Amino acid sequence: MFLSVVIPTYNRKPILEKCLRAMERQTFADYEIVVVDDGSTDGTVEWLQSHAAEFPHVRLFCQNHGGAAGARNYGVEQAKGDTIVFIDSDLVVTDVFLQSHVETLIQGQKELGHDRLFTYGRVINTANFDDPTSEPYKLTDFSAAYFATGNVAIARHWLIEAGLFDTGFKQYGWEDLELGVRLKNLGLKLIKCPEAVGYHWHPAFSLDQIPKLIDVELQRGRMGVVFYRKHPTFDVKMMIQMTWIHRVLWGVLSIGGLLNEKTLTPVMRSLIQQGKPQLAEQVARIFLNWYNVKAVYAAYAQSQK
Repeated sequence: MFLSVVIPTYNRKPILEKCLRAMERQTFADYEIVVVDDGSTDGTVEWLQSHAAEFPHVRLFCQNHGGAAGARNYGVEQAKGDTIVFIDSDLVVTDVFLQSHVETLIQGQKELGHDRLFTYGRVINTANFDDPTSEPYKLTDFSAAYFATGNVAIARHWLIEAGLFDTGFKQYGWEDLELGVRLKNLGLKLIKCPEAVGYHWHPAFSLDQIPKLIDVELQRGRMGVVFYRKHPTFDVKMMIQMTWIHRVLWGVLSIGGLLNEKTLTPVMRSLIQQGKPQLAEQVARIFLNWYNVKAVYAAYAQSQK
């Protein structure tokens, strides 16, 4: 089994360096790292080219800025491996990361008698840039996603048969879960691989992140409708929060939008000052989810015209 680790990246040079150095320390030997730069403007390409000797497993490819879906597709097309491992460029993994995926894939194939499966590792969120792998697993790190590209390994031929990622998802969100629907329709089984741990780094929550976070929810809402129009099922409606349940839930919790980024700022600021940015972020989810639900319904109404 030869692995191709496909990593799309866009303007993430500091954390990408940690990501790649962790990938170079793997106990498993037969792999390459396919980095696809999606039009970065922070010197990522120049840095990789000037430090190529430090990353012997890396093969670098570049494209104009077009989004993660197209970058992953490009990486799969250029990959030499029979098995693809997807991670994000802000993920720092342990030394046994690839070995764990390989052992779980082999065991799964033996038990099932075929390779109609993929492995899904554990992702732990952290704001600790200096030592990301020291973060403990938290309840908020749990994910019920079927196919998410932050930490997954799958035979390359299944990606080709499914049709790769849909580049029609031009904005943030859902392109990996949409591909997951097509993989599920092909009968692929998800096998959890908790030993393959990746630490997903992002800056600690702060008030100045809120405008960008709101924009992400608006994009996610619009792309959710693209997802639903391709797969008009109740399961997808639940995923994208386009049900009366979500409308009532977040409408009530936000008091119809009265609890928003302005009215909740004193609470969030106080929590941050107390050294509780994660709790402040959970408070922000009240109005962020309401923005998302409203965006989904607005985009769906627009699509019906």
